[in-house]
Amino acid sequence: MYLPQTPSFRLDGRKALVTGATSGIGLGCAVALAELGAEVWLAARSQSRVEETAAQFTAKGWHANALVMDVSDVEQTRANIAASGPFDILVNSAGLARHSAAADTTPEDFDAVMALNLRGSYFLCQAVACGLLDAGKPGSIINISSQMAHVGGLDRAVYCASKHAVEGYTKAMAIEFGANQIRFNTICPTFVRTPLTQSTFDNPERAQWIAEKIKLGRVAEVEDIMGAVQFLACDASAMVTGTSLLVDGGWTAD
Repeated sequence: MYLPQTPSFRLDGRKALVTGATSGIGLGCAVALAELGAEVWLAARSQSRVEETAAQFTAKGWHANALVMDVSDVEQTRANIAASGPFDILVNSAGLARHSAAADTTPEDFDAVMALNLRGSYFLCQAVACGLLDAGKPGSIINISSQMAHVGGLDRAVYCASKHAVEGYTKAMAIEFGANQIRFNTICPTFVRTPLTQSTFDNPERAQWIAEKIKLGRVAEVEDIMGAVQFLACDASAMVTGTSLLVDGGWTAD
């Protein structure tokens, strides 16, 4: 009798680029990939922070490199990918939120959010995918999206718009690059406890809203995202593309 074998979760010999890699979800994703043996390129805007983070990885015995990069600068991003790629894995975690009532949205806030969350992330995915095409390699491209890409939210019209758009181009690119075994997926977390989100939890009205919506009765921690990124990066998810992995505690279940 033939007994099937689970595909490997190991990422030895694979090069992974993680943006927004020095804090929060991005840092957690970078650690998750390094734990499975990937050579991780840590990308962020601050040279001191990426170098410090890379040094901590190296001290753990992981393979890590520091890359100073502003994803909203498309030409800089393209140059970095051309010089350091091809990357077998991309975790596109850099993002920006400027929350306000829709009636109070300014063009400046709208443009800043879209420049990073949509325009920057789009062309980053394009650059990594085209690098894989040129090298004749398969790959896994993972966009860190949000549960807000599937619902609406208080004071989050611009953020929701940017993340809904990410879901759209992720599906379209999955179709276009699928024949080349380059996969595109999103991870959609609920509210994750990080230094950047603490102000939301400190607002009693927002904290109550969150508590009522998350069916598991708690907010997410960075560790809750790490297994999801490991799965989508490795061969165990070889038939998964063009979809969203919702790590939302049941927020979108109703």
